Amino acid sequence: MSAEGYPFGDALVPDRFDEHTIIFLVRPDEAPGFTDEELDRLQAEHLTYLRDLQRAGVLVANGPLGDQTDERLRGISIYGVGLDRALELARADPMVRAGRLAIDGARWLTPQGTASFGRR
Repeated sequence: MSAEGYPFGDALVPDRFDEHTIIFLVRPDEAPGFTDEELDRLQAEHLTYLRDLQRAGVLVANGPLGDQTDERLRGISIYGVGLDRALELARADPMVRAGRLAIDGARWLTPQGTASFGRR
């Protein structure tokens, strides 16, 4: 690939990065069992919680995963806050509190201006 085709010219590492926080929603190996009614209620609470975080401006994007190589991976949330705060918010998710989902988190650095989220 020519230098012109690469987003940063000849530089392999960009000068600036944008920082995002990713929370992975994972099904624990020993997740507790729930009735269908309990799962329906938890799912509604989970979705409401995420919607409220998005409306508050701290959750940038989120959604379920499909065709994943590891079926335990259930979803991803991208937060516009630091890792500690994102973990704190994710731990308050009703599905996490109930033990149906667990979380893993990481800072995600992308070359400045290359990742965007929002409604199209």
